[in-house]
Amino acid sequence: MPVWVMAAGLFAISPLIAPGSLSISALQSMLPFAAILAIAALGQSFVISQGGIDLSVPGAMALAAVFATKVPQTTGMPVPLAAALGLLAGAVGGLVIGVAVVRFEIATFVVTLAMNAVLIGVVLQLSKGFPGSAHRRFSEFAAGSLWIFPNLLIIAAVLVAVTQWLRRRTVVGRRFMAVGANPAAARLLGVRTSAYQISAYVVAGLLYALAGLLLAGYLRTPDILLGNTYQLSSIAAVVLGGSLLTGGMSSALATGGAALFLTQLSQVVLAAGATTSVQLLVQAAVLALAVILRRVPFGAISRLFKATGFHPR
Repeated sequence: MPVWVMAAGLFAISPLIAPGSLSISALQSMLPFAAILAIAALGQSFVISQGGIDLSVPGAMALAAVFATKVPQTTGMPVPLAAALGLLAGAVGGLVIGVAVVRFEIATFVVTLAMNAVLIGVVLQLSKGFPGSAHRRFSEFAAGSLWIFPNLLIIAAVLVAVTQWLRRRTVVGRRFMAVGANPAAARLLGVRTSAYQISAYVVAGLLYALAGLLLAGYLRTPDILLGNTYQLSSIAAVVLGGSLLTGGMSSALATGGAALFLTQLSQVVLAAGATTSVQLLVQAAVLALAVILRRVPFGAISRLFKATGFHPR
Protein backbone atom coordinates (compact mmCIF):
# COMPACT_ATOMS: atom_id res chain seq x y z
CA MET A 1 0.00 0.00 0.00
CA PRO A 2 2.68 2.65 0.83
CA VAL A 3 4.21 2.57 -2.66
CA TRP A 4 0.82 3.14 -4.28
CA VAL A 5 0.22 6.11 -1.96
CA MET A 6 3.64 7.48 -2.89
CA ALA A 7 2.93 6.99 -6.60
CA ALA A 8 -0.47 8.68 -6.35
CA GLY A 9 1.09 11.61 -4.49
CA LEU A 10 3.85 11.93 -7.07
CA PHE A 11 1.44 11.97 -9.99
CA ALA A 12 -0.69 14.55 -8.15
CA ILE A 13 2.18 17.00 -7.72
CA SER A 14 3.94 16.24 -11.02
CA PRO A 15 2.13 19.02 -12.98
CA LEU A 16 3.15 21.53 -10.30
CA ILE A 17 6.83 20.62 -10.55
CA ALA A 18 7.01 19.93 -14.28
CA PRO A 19 4.04 21.24 -16.31
CA GLY A 20 3.07 18.84 -19.07
CA SER A 21 4.51 15.79 -17.31
CA LEU A 22 1.09 14.13 -17.33
CA SER A 23 0.27 14.82 -20.96
CA ILE A 24 -0.51 11.85 -23.21
CA SER A 25 2.78 12.21 -25.05
CA ALA A 26 4.77 12.46 -21.81
CA LEU A 27 3.10 9.37 -20.35
CA GLN A 28 3.55 7.38 -23.56
CA SER A 29 7.27 8.16 -23.49
CA MET A 30 7.58 7.34 -19.79
CA LEU A 31 5.54 4.13 -19.55
CA PRO A 32 7.77 1.97 -21.81
CA PHE A 33 10.77 2.67 -19.58
CA ALA A 34 8.64 1.98 -16.49
CA ALA A 35 7.70 -1.34 -18.08
CA ILE A 36 11.35 -2.27 -18.71
CA LEU A 37 12.23 -1.44 -15.11
CA ALA A 38 9.23 -3.43 -13.87
CA ILE A 39 10.36 -6.52 -15.78
CA ALA A 40 13.95 -6.23 -14.53
CA ALA A 41 12.74 -5.55 -10.97
CA LEU A 42 10.41 -8.53 -11.19
CA GLY A 43 13.45 -10.70 -11.90
CA GLN A 44 15.31 -9.11 -8.99
CA SER A 45 12.33 -9.80 -6.71
CA PHE A 46 12.62 -13.54 -7.34
CA VAL A 47 16.19 -13.48 -6.04
CA ILE A 48 15.50 -11.14 -3.13
CA SER A 49 12.50 -13.24 -2.06
CA GLN A 50 15.04 -16.04 -1.50
CA GLY A 51 17.27 -13.81 0.60
CA GLY A 52 19.80 -13.06 -2.15
CA ILE A 53 20.70 -10.09 -4.30
CA ASP A 54 21.59 -10.16 -7.98
CA LEU A 55 24.28 -7.91 -9.50
CA SER A 56 24.25 -9.56 -12.93
CA VAL A 57 21.38 -7.43 -14.25
CA PRO A 58 23.46 -5.21 -16.58
CA GLY A 59 25.32 -8.13 -18.16
CA ALA A 60 22.19 -10.21 -18.81
CA MET A 61 20.33 -7.25 -20.32
CA ALA A 62 23.27 -6.21 -22.48
CA LEU A 63 23.90 -9.73 -23.78
CA ALA A 64 20.27 -10.22 -24.78
CA ALA A 65 20.32 -6.83 -26.51
CA VAL A 66 23.42 -7.80 -28.50
CA PHE A 67 21.77 -11.06 -29.55
CA ALA A 68 18.74 -9.11 -30.76
CA THR A 69 20.72 -6.47 -32.67
CA LYS A 70 24.35 -7.22 -33.47
CA VAL A 71 24.29 -11.00 -33.90
CA PRO A 72 21.68 -11.06 -36.73
CA GLN A 73 23.64 -8.33 -38.55
CA THR A 74 27.01 -10.06 -38.33
CA THR A 75 25.96 -13.69 -38.78
CA GLY A 76 22.75 -13.48 -40.79
CA MET A 77 20.95 -15.45 -38.09
CA PRO A 78 17.15 -15.00 -38.08
CA VAL A 79 16.05 -12.45 -35.49
CA PRO A 80 13.63 -14.81 -33.67
CA LEU A 81 16.37 -17.41 -33.26
CA ALA A 82 18.88 -14.82 -32.07
CA ALA A 83 16.35 -13.43 -29.60
CA ALA A 84 15.64 -16.93 -28.28
CA LEU A 85 19.37 -17.49 -27.79
CA GLY A 86 19.57 -14.20 -25.89
CA LEU A 87 16.81 -15.34 -23.54
CA LEU A 88 18.50 -18.73 -23.18
CA ALA A 89 21.80 -17.05 -22.32
CA GLY A 90 20.11 -15.12 -19.52
CA ALA A 91 18.53 -18.29 -18.13
CA VAL A 92 21.79 -20.24 -18.34
CA GLY A 93 23.63 -17.43 -16.56
CA GLY A 94 21.00 -17.57 -13.82
CA LEU A 95 21.36 -21.35 -13.60
CA VAL A 96 25.13 -21.10 -13.12
CA ILE A 97 24.62 -18.48 -10.40
CA GLY A 98 21.97 -20.56 -8.67
CA VAL A 99 24.09 -23.71 -8.61
CA ALA A 100 27.13 -21.80 -7.33
CA VAL A 101 25.11 -20.11 -4.57
CA VAL A 102 22.94 -23.04 -3.49
CA ARG A 103 25.12 -26.09 -4.11
CA PHE A 104 28.57 -24.63 -3.42
CA GLU A 105 27.41 -21.99 -0.90
CA ILE A 106 29.38 -19.15 -2.48
CA ALA A 107 28.24 -15.66 -1.48
CA THR A 108 25.56 -14.30 -3.80
CA PHE A 109 27.31 -10.96 -4.07
CA VAL A 110 30.52 -12.57 -5.31
CA VAL A 111 28.90 -14.98 -7.78
CA THR A 112 26.54 -12.47 -9.38
CA LEU A 113 29.25 -9.83 -9.67
CA ALA A 114 31.56 -12.36 -11.33
CA MET A 115 28.82 -13.51 -13.69
CA ASN A 116 28.11 -9.91 -14.63
CA ALA A 117 31.77 -9.49 -15.60
CA VAL A 118 31.63 -12.66 -17.70
CA LEU A 119 28.47 -11.56 -19.49
CA ILE A 120 29.89 -8.10 -20.19
CA GLY A 121 33.01 -9.74 -21.59
CA VAL A 122 30.89 -11.84 -23.95
CA VAL A 123 29.00 -8.70 -24.99
CA LEU A 124 32.23 -6.90 -25.87
CA GLN A 125 33.49 -9.93 -27.77
CA LEU A 126 30.32 -10.32 -29.84
CA SER A 127 29.84 -6.61 -30.52
CA LYS A 128 33.52 -5.71 -31.02
CA GLY A 129 32.70 -2.55 -29.08
CA PHE A 130 30.15 -1.25 -31.58
CA PRO A 131 26.36 -1.37 -31.21
CA GLY A 132 23.98 -2.89 -33.73
CA SER A 133 20.46 -1.97 -34.81
CA ALA A 134 17.28 -3.93 -34.17
CA HIS A 135 15.26 -5.26 -37.08
CA ARG A 136 12.63 -2.81 -38.27
CA ARG A 137 9.64 -5.02 -37.47
CA PHE A 138 10.96 -5.86 -34.02
CA SER A 139 11.57 -2.18 -33.33
CA GLU A 140 8.09 -1.25 -34.55
CA PHE A 141 6.56 -3.82 -32.21
CA ALA A 142 8.60 -2.65 -29.20
CA ALA A 143 7.75 1.00 -29.85
CA GLY A 144 4.14 0.28 -30.83
CA SER A 145 0.92 0.63 -28.85
CA LEU A 146 -2.44 -1.06 -28.51
CA TRP A 147 -4.80 1.91 -28.60
CA ILE A 148 -3.06 4.25 -26.10
CA PHE A 149 -1.26 1.55 -24.13
CA PRO A 150 2.37 0.84 -25.13
CA ASN A 151 3.06 -2.78 -26.02
CA LEU A 152 5.88 -2.92 -23.48
CA LEU A 153 3.51 -1.81 -20.74
CA ILE A 154 1.05 -4.57 -21.66
CA ILE A 155 3.82 -7.19 -21.56
CA ALA A 156 5.02 -5.95 -18.16
CA ALA A 157 1.48 -5.86 -16.76
CA VAL A 158 0.82 -9.44 -17.87
CA LEU A 159 4.09 -10.66 -16.33
CA VAL A 160 3.38 -8.86 -13.05
CA ALA A 161 -0.19 -10.21 -12.87
CA VAL A 162 0.89 -13.79 -13.67
CA THR A 163 3.70 -13.65 -11.11
CA GLN A 164 1.38 -12.29 -8.43
CA TRP A 165 -1.15 -15.03 -9.15
CA LEU A 166 1.47 -17.78 -9.11
CA ARG A 167 2.91 -16.63 -5.80
CA ARG A 168 -0.40 -16.19 -4.02
CA ARG A 169 -2.74 -18.73 -5.61
CA THR A 170 -0.69 -21.80 -6.50
CA VAL A 171 0.98 -24.46 -4.39
CA VAL A 172 4.30 -23.97 -6.19
CA GLY A 173 4.19 -20.23 -5.57
CA ARG A 174 3.35 -20.56 -1.88
CA ARG A 175 6.10 -23.12 -1.42
CA PHE A 176 8.51 -20.79 -3.21
CA MET A 177 7.72 -17.97 -0.78
CA ALA A 178 7.88 -20.37 2.18
CA VAL A 179 11.38 -21.45 1.16
CA GLY A 180 12.44 -17.81 1.07
CA ALA A 181 10.95 -17.14 4.50
CA ASN A 182 12.50 -20.13 6.25
CA PRO A 183 14.45 -22.71 4.21
CA ALA A 184 15.08 -24.95 7.22
CA ALA A 185 11.37 -25.19 8.11
CA ALA A 186 10.42 -25.78 4.47
CA ARG A 187 13.02 -28.54 4.23
CA LEU A 188 11.56 -30.26 7.30
CA LEU A 189 8.17 -30.21 5.60
CA GLY A 190 9.60 -32.13 2.64
CA VAL A 191 10.01 -29.21 0.23
CA ARG A 192 12.96 -29.44 -2.15
CA THR A 193 14.37 -26.09 -1.17
CA SER A 194 17.41 -26.18 -3.46
CA ALA A 195 15.22 -26.56 -6.55
CA TYR A 196 13.16 -23.50 -5.64
CA GLN A 197 16.23 -21.43 -4.77
CA ILE A 198 18.02 -22.27 -8.02
CA SER A 199 14.88 -21.64 -10.05
CA ALA A 200 14.73 -18.12 -8.62
CA TYR A 201 18.02 -17.23 -10.33
CA VAL A 202 17.01 -18.95 -13.57
CA VAL A 203 13.73 -17.02 -13.80
CA ALA A 204 15.52 -13.81 -12.81
CA GLY A 205 18.10 -14.24 -15.59
CA LEU A 206 15.33 -14.92 -18.09
CA LEU A 207 13.47 -11.75 -17.07
CA TYR A 208 16.64 -9.61 -17.23
CA ALA A 209 17.27 -10.92 -20.73
CA LEU A 210 13.69 -10.17 -21.75
CA ALA A 211 14.01 -6.62 -20.40
CA GLY A 212 17.23 -6.10 -22.37
CA LEU A 213 15.67 -7.59 -25.49
CA LEU A 214 12.63 -5.29 -25.36
CA LEU A 215 14.71 -2.23 -24.49
CA ALA A 216 16.97 -2.89 -27.47
CA GLY A 217 13.95 -3.04 -29.76
CA TYR A 218 12.50 0.13 -28.31
CA LEU A 219 15.75 2.11 -28.64
CA ARG A 220 16.47 0.57 -32.10
CA THR A 221 20.22 1.22 -31.80
CA PRO A 222 21.00 0.70 -28.10
CA ASP A 223 24.25 1.24 -26.29
CA ILE A 224 26.14 -2.03 -25.84
CA LEU A 225 26.02 -1.55 -22.05
CA LEU A 226 22.38 -0.48 -21.90
CA GLY A 227 21.70 -2.34 -18.65
CA ASN A 228 23.99 -0.34 -16.37
CA THR A 229 21.25 2.06 -15.24
CA TYR A 230 19.04 -0.84 -14.16
CA GLN A 231 21.45 -2.31 -11.64
CA LEU A 232 20.48 -0.25 -8.60
CA SER A 233 17.05 0.85 -9.81
CA SER A 234 15.86 -2.77 -10.01
CA ILE A 235 16.90 -3.30 -6.40
CA ALA A 236 15.31 0.01 -5.37
CA ALA A 237 11.99 -0.96 -6.97
CA VAL A 238 11.92 -4.25 -5.08
CA VAL A 239 12.75 -2.57 -1.76
CA LEU A 240 10.21 0.22 -2.29
CA GLY A 241 7.68 -2.48 -3.15
CA GLY A 242 7.93 -3.78 0.40
CA SER A 243 10.02 -6.91 -0.19
CA LEU A 244 12.15 -8.05 2.71
CA LEU A 245 15.85 -8.29 1.89
CA THR A 246 15.99 -11.33 4.17
CA GLY A 247 13.49 -13.12 1.91
CA GLY A 248 10.01 -14.53 2.27
CA MET A 249 7.93 -11.44 1.60
CA SER A 250 7.52 -9.97 -1.89
CA SER A 251 4.68 -8.52 -3.93
CA ALA A 252 4.89 -8.45 -7.71
CA LEU A 253 2.14 -5.81 -7.89
CA ALA A 254 3.92 -3.53 -5.42
CA THR A 255 7.20 -4.02 -7.29
CA GLY A 256 5.51 -2.94 -10.52
CA GLY A 257 4.05 0.09 -8.73
CA ALA A 258 7.49 1.00 -7.41
CA ALA A 259 8.94 0.78 -10.93
CA LEU A 260 6.24 3.17 -12.13
CA PHE A 261 6.97 5.52 -9.22
CA LEU A 262 10.74 5.56 -9.78
CA THR A 263 10.43 6.13 -13.52
CA GLN A 264 7.96 8.99 -13.11
CA LEU A 265 10.16 10.47 -10.38
CA SER A 266 13.15 10.47 -12.74
CA GLN A 267 11.09 12.05 -15.52
CA VAL A 268 9.76 14.79 -13.27
CA VAL A 269 13.17 15.61 -11.83
CA LEU A 270 14.73 15.81 -15.29
CA ALA A 271 11.80 17.81 -16.69
CA ALA A 272 12.25 20.28 -13.83
CA GLY A 273 15.74 21.00 -15.16
CA ALA A 274 17.77 18.97 -12.67
CA THR A 275 20.93 17.18 -13.73
CA THR A 276 21.39 13.42 -13.75
CA SER A 277 23.41 13.66 -10.53
CA VAL A 278 20.50 15.37 -8.78
CA GLN A 279 18.17 12.70 -10.15
CA LEU A 280 20.30 9.98 -8.57
CA LEU A 281 20.44 11.87 -5.27
CA VAL A 282 16.67 12.22 -5.21
CA GLN A 283 16.24 8.53 -5.96
CA ALA A 284 18.66 7.63 -3.16
CA ALA A 285 16.88 9.96 -0.72
CA VAL A 286 13.49 8.44 -1.52
CA LEU A 287 14.84 4.92 -1.09
CA ALA A 288 16.47 5.81 2.24
CA LEU A 289 13.25 7.45 3.46
CA ALA A 290 11.21 4.41 2.47
CA VAL A 291 13.56 2.06 4.34
CA ILE A 292 13.48 4.29 7.44
CA LEU A 293 9.68 4.56 7.43
CA ARG A 294 9.37 0.78 7.15
CA ARG A 295 11.30 0.44 10.43
CA VAL A 296 9.07 2.85 12.32
CA PRO A 297 6.77 0.78 14.61
CA PHE A 298 3.53 2.51 13.65
CA GLY A 299 1.48 -0.33 15.15
CA ALA A 300 3.20 -0.03 18.52
CA ILE A 301 2.83 3.76 18.47
CA SER A 302 -0.89 3.43 17.71
CA ARG A 303 -1.38 0.94 20.55
CA LEU A 304 0.52 3.26 22.90
CA PHE A 305 -1.79 6.14 22.02
CA LYS A 306 -4.84 3.97 22.64
CA ALA A 307 -3.47 2.73 25.97
CA THR A 308 -2.83 6.27 27.20
CA GLY A 309 -6.15 7.55 25.90
CA PHE A 310 -4.45 10.04 23.58
CA HIS A 311 -6.18 10.56 20.24
CA PRO A 312 -4.18 12.80 17.87
CA ARG A 313 -6.34 15.14 15.82
